[in-house]
Amino acid sequence: MALDLRGLNPAPVTPFTTDGDIDFAAIQRLGSWLGSIDGVKSLVVLGHAGEGTFLTVDEQLDVIRAFVDSTEGRVPVIAGITGEGNKVAALEAERAKAAGASAGLVYPSHGWLRFGYQQGAPQSRYREIWETSGLPSILFQYPDNTKATYDLDTQLEIAGQEGVFATKNGVRNMRRWYTEIPALRAAYPELQILSCHDEYLLPTMFDVDGLLVGYGNIAPEALIELIEAGKAQDYPRAHAIHERLLPVTKNVYHRGSHMEGTVALKWGLVHRGILDHATVRTPLLPLPDGADAEIAAAFASAGLEKVGVTV
Repeated sequence: MALDLRGLNPAPVTPFTTDGDIDFAAIQRLGSWLGSIDGVKSLVVLGHAGEGTFLTVDEQLDVIRAFVDSTEGRVPVIAGITGEGNKVAALEAERAKAAGASAGLVYPSHGWLRFGYQQGAPQSRYREIWETSGLPSILFQYPDNTKATYDLDTQLEIAGQEGVFATKNGVRNMRRWYTEIPALRAAYPELQILSCHDEYLLPTMFDVDGLLVGYGNIAPEALIELIEAGKAQDYPRAHAIHERLLPVTKNVYHRGSHMEGTVALKWGLVHRGILDHATVRTPLLPLPDGADAEIAAAFASAGLEKVGVTV
C-alpha cells in the first residue's frame, strides 16, 4: 500500500459551535496545524476522539471533506468505519472514499462488545469493505477486557487479506502484546504496527512503527519525539518525555471513563489556542468544575503552550 503511517497519526476531535453544529473554521485551524507538523503522517477522523458515531451520515462526510481541505494534500485523511453490519460498513467506506478518505480504520461491529463474535465474522467484515469500496483498511484491535478483542489467529487472517496494510493495537494486556506483536511482525513484515495506548504509551513505544492516538491532537511535538526515541531504542530519552507528559496524561486519560478523554482533549486544544471552547455532544458531558484549570496547569508544566495558526 502507498500509505506510510510510520510516525504520528493523530485522531482529531470534531469541533462544534456552542450551538452544537460542526465548527468548520475550527476544523480548518486544527487540521492545518496538525498537517503542517513534520512527522505527522495522517489524520484519522470520526473515531472515538472525533465523536464519529454521534454524527449524522451527512455530517460524517462533511467532516471528512473539511479535514481533507484543511491539510491541502499534505497528509492523507483516514476515516473511522463504524457501521453495524458488513453491508452498512462497506457502504460507509464507499461514501468515505468518495468524500476523500485515503483509508479506513475499521471498528468491530459493536454488538460484539457485549456478545462476542463468531469465528470468521471479523474477516468477512474486512473482506466485504474492500470488495465493495476498494478502501484500504487498518485492523483495529480492541482492548483485552472487551468481547470484541480479536484472538491471534483472527488478527493474522485479517492482516493477510487484500487491502489491509496496518494495525492499530490497543489490546492493553502486555502478556498478549509481547506474544502477538512479534507474531504479526513475523507473518507480515510490511504490516505497519501502530499503538493506541494513549494512557500508557511508554511500554509499547519500542515495538511499533508509530502511534494512532487521540493524544496526537494536543501534544504532537512531544509524541513525535517519543516515537523517535522508541525507534532508536533510547529508553532514557523516551522515559524523560513520558515523565514530562505524565501530568497531561493523568489529566486527560486517567479519568473515570476513557470517553472523558475526548472532553479533556478539547480543553487541551483550548489551552493550545486551537479551540475557543470544549463543546461536546451528548451522551458526553462536561467535565467537573475546575477540570479546565487543572488541565491548563498540566499543559503548562509539560511546556505545551499556545500555537500560532494562520489559515
